[in-house]
Amino acid sequence: MDPLKTWAESAADLIAVAAGRSPASLVLRNARLVNVQSREVLEGWDVAVVHGRFAYVGPDASHCIGAETKVVDLNGRFLIPGLCDAHMHIESGMLTPAQFARAVIPHGTTSMFTDPHEIANVFGLTGVKLMHDEALMQPVNIFTQMPSCAPSAPGLETTGYEITPSDVAEAMDWPGIIGLGEMMNFPGVAAGDAKMLAEMAATQDAGKVIGGHYASPDLGPDFHAYAAGGPADDHEGVAEADAMARVRQGMRAMLRLGSAWYDVEKQITAVTERGLDPRNFILCTDDCHSGTLVNDGHMNRVVRHSIDCGCDPLIALQMATVNTATHFGLERELGSIAPGRRADMIVTSDLRTLPVEVVYARGEKVAEAGECLVDCPHIDWPAKTRASVHLGKTFSAGDFEIAAPDGANQVKAKVIGVVENQAPTKALTADLPVRDGVVEGQGGVCQIALVERHKGTGGVVNGFVSGFGYEGRMAMASTVAHDSHHMIVVGTDRGDMAKAAMRLQEVGGGVTVFKDGAEIALVELPIAGLMSDRPAAEVAKEAEAMVQAMAACGCTLNNAYMQHSLLALVVIPELRISDLGLVDVTRFELTDLFEKGLS
Repeated sequence: MDPLKTWAESAADLIAVAAGRSPASLVLRNARLVNVQSREVLEGWDVAVVHGRFAYVGPDASHCIGAETKVVDLNGRFLIPGLCDAHMHIESGMLTPAQFARAVIPHGTTSMFTDPHEIANVFGLTGVKLMHDEALMQPVNIFTQMPSCAPSAPGLETTGYEITPSDVAEAMDWPGIIGLGEMMNFPGVAAGDAKMLAEMAATQDAGKVIGGHYASPDLGPDFHAYAAGGPADDHEGVAEADAMARVRQGMRAMLRLGSAWYDVEKQITAVTERGLDPRNFILCTDDCHSGTLVNDGHMNRVVRHSIDCGCDPLIALQMATVNTATHFGLERELGSIAPGRRADMIVTSDLRTLPVEVVYARGEKVAEAGECLVDCPHIDWPAKTRASVHLGKTFSAGDFEIAAPDGANQVKAKVIGVVENQAPTKALTADLPVRDGVVEGQGGVCQIALVERHKGTGGVVNGFVSGFGYEGRMAMASTVAHDSHHMIVVGTDRGDMAKAAMRLQEVGGGVTVFKDGAEIALVELPIAGLMSDRPAAEVAKEAEAMVQAMAACGCTLNNAYMQHSLLALVVIPELRISDLGLVDVTRFELTDLFEKGLS
């Protein structure tokens, strides 16, 4: 694919083609064109493309056709803009940017706004630059948001690297940086933290967008203080009131449907029932693992779901195209089928079920019938990025023992309660037995451990979690542990927990499941312990085996791997675990594992 020229560089030829003085390189005829600018379907319209941009969009492009023009008759099929994902993390797909692009192009995603804060926690600005550079090589549009919060909650976790205001200021000059990644430290913003303010100021000085992340149900003064700080959007809403509150403050409400986050249905009623202006609502995925991408789709899945939730198809398409482009200041560059814009478009025969039949990006056919037709170039990932799991010792079952208070034969322990299909957890308690001075899980409560993996300290923080439904003897470990990305180990058997931890050090990171002392599933993610540069279908096959292995251990939750990977996310209520201890996220403070005075 030829390098994309700017609109200014192409203007003379765009004008000449539209006027009929020069031929287009591509003309699509007889389309039912979905115009997201006017929210209407235009019957029998044509489009003409040159230099990867739309030159003419109208009822008859015959004057744009020359001897060398490729002409395609759509025979009345719909032509819609390529889909945009407004907020996402490529690392959550377990794939590098190149492999992620290859996976989503057949689903019609032609623009992505990505926040690589996962790799930022492992390798800092160096990791962000690697993601940024590979993103710019792709045949579709991948824009990078400079991560803002590594660590996400200073004082409550330790990351492999920290992001500083000077890092943010430096990155704002990179060609693919579109803004600042989600500002997760919402208590810091509300309190006027100097570091957070400096990062946001550097972004605003560059004329770019500050991404939001307000993960609290409190819509009082702290929420208003957060909005005053500058975040321009938020994807953490889980209820209609959340979406309405955000748009009333001049923010865009981003409604997400990821592998495990089902937050569209409860918020889209702000548009479908309350009648709020849909221009300020945007669709996104946030986190989709490879299995979802391969088997279910990407942004096409989100649009279909929105329609199923009662949204008008044309409004749903606006939320996944022009609304996103406008939010990031790119409305004149992408997000609609209009002159000058990048010629990113999808051919489909139905606007409700949205089968993605043909995909064009920058005027080139990039996918057809579910097959990617273009090369997705990749960088040479440095050796250091494949050696990121440093445990510092050989772990044994004893490292996962939780000692009871002296003399106790029963304790009341704080327990992280997993909530299906949502990112927040519940802060629960459970009366747990003590055997030989060691607290044991029971009744659906199993152990969780946060194992330090960046500095090789050998540190372990132990706690309890419920909701997975695990039974028998098992353990599951992952080096994907948002956002600090140490290692999370969940299990019912301490010996299996030790084996799982050591196995991930052996393979350089990923996810493993042990049952009855033997490994029954493994997803190898050697790059930063987060990603693989193998094709998505291969990684998805391993991921599916992992899901089946979790089920074999008694888990019945939908996409429980995502729940597992977020158990250390110390900026989403209510209770989490970090390398520093158990974290009460409602108060943003470390808390004791056991209730005081009770045994």
